Order: sequence, then C-alpha cells, then structure tokens
Amino acid sequence: MRLLVAISVLVLVLAAHSDAQEAEATIEQRFTQFQQQMQTLTDDITEKTKTALEQFHTSEFATKTKNFFTEQFEKIKAKMEETFPNQN
Repeated sequence: MRLLVAISVLVLVLAAHSDAQEAEATIEQRFTQFQQQMQTLTDDITEKTKTALEQFHTSEFATKTKNFFTEQFEKIKAKMEETFPNQN
C-alpha cells in the first residue's frame, strides 16, 4: 500500500514539474517574441529617422539656410580682413 501511495505521489510531482517547465518555456518564448518585436520597432524607427534627416538635409530650407550662413560668414571675414589687415 505504501508503495502505491509513493508511486502516485511521484507521478503527481513529475506531472507538476513538467507543467512548470512548459510554463517556463512559454515565458521564455514570450520574452524572445518581445525582444524580436522591440528589435523590429527599433530598426523601423532608426530607418524612419535616418530617412527624415536625409530629406531635411537636402531640403530647400536647409540649403538656403546653409548658403545664408556661408554668405554672412564670408562678409564678416572680409570685413575683419579690411578692418584688421595682416601686418607681418
């Protein structure tokens, strides 16, 4: 009789243990899936940001702004050279 009870308890413990391992595998799978989703999201955001910055860099506004600052810098540089000529 004791042997029968011991075997029954052993079977129940093994069943509970295998269910726990399956639950852990499910949690592991969920984390793996979450990691893949986050990687996809990050890659997508990175690509969209890169594209937006490239479009801004080549936009008319950016080009005109760069040209404006270049012209202003050249004017200031010329005025400085006129005001303070090199006296070597």
